Amino acid sequence: MKKYLSLAAIPILYCMCLKPNNKLGRMDAFKDYYFAHRGFYDNKKKCPENSIPAFKKAIELGFGIELDVQKTSDGKLVVFHDASLDRICGKDKLLTECTYKELCSYNLTDTKEKIPTLDMVLKTVNGKVPLIIEIKPEGDWKRTTKLLSEKMKKYNGKYCIESFHPLAVALYKKLQPQIPRGQLASDMFKEKDKNNIVIKFLFTNLMLNFLAKPDFIAYNHYYSNNLSYRIIRKLFSVTNVAWTIKSKEELKKARKIFDIFIFEGFIPEK
Repeated sequence: MKKYLSLAAIPILYCMCLKPNNKLGRMDAFKDYYFAHRGFYDNKKKCPENSIPAFKKAIELGFGIELDVQKTSDGKLVVFHDASLDRICGKDKLLTECTYKELCSYNLTDTKEKIPTLDMVLKTVNGKVPLIIEIKPEGDWKRTTKLLSEKMKKYNGKYCIESFHPLAVALYKKLQPQIPRGQLASDMFKEKDKNNIVIKFLFTNLMLNFLAKPDFIAYNHYYSNNLSYRIIRKLFSVTNVAWTIKSKEELKKARKIFDIFIFEGFIPEK
């Protein structure tokens, strides 16, 4: 009998691990917008990703903005996606190992644009459109999360945070429980992520939701048929965010599952 009871407890524990915040309404204000991935950018022109011109263009077109935050070695919060500067700045260095002064000597793609600080971006946006701020897990993610929380207390615009790191999401929940938060996820096995197999399993299958208690799940729309994610959508009330939509065809298909859409490379119909 005990054996059967133990077996019966497995699916219950599994679902408990998957349970998000399960409170409706916290993301309603974000559902009126499409979110421009790293701003409305074009790396082949004079409007590189995560740059002030890309953010200004998104505001001009009436789109919300998704952006990425990392911490420099001297404690400055800057807006940049990759761990390495190689792809965007042509330097084989990790951003988290550079001072802000050093970053100021590098250009974004073939432009004169520089990596902006979060302060610069917040001043540019100034509450005109909502923000989805991704906390990057590179470097000291705890310090990055705490610095972001302190910075955003002074910001009057609407925003939410997200991260691939469930503990960063959980920490922001502790620091500012009133701010909507999301768990970023994808199929790390299919993407050949470099993390160990345990981390890939836990993160792919959203097994740490019981800690992070996300208000929304931002899942790679290509892998939305993941079993754990399907179970969450079936059992719990949670807002679903699609990333990253790259065409009108993908957007049309994603509408069947998702509530909010992060896009790039095209202009969605209002």
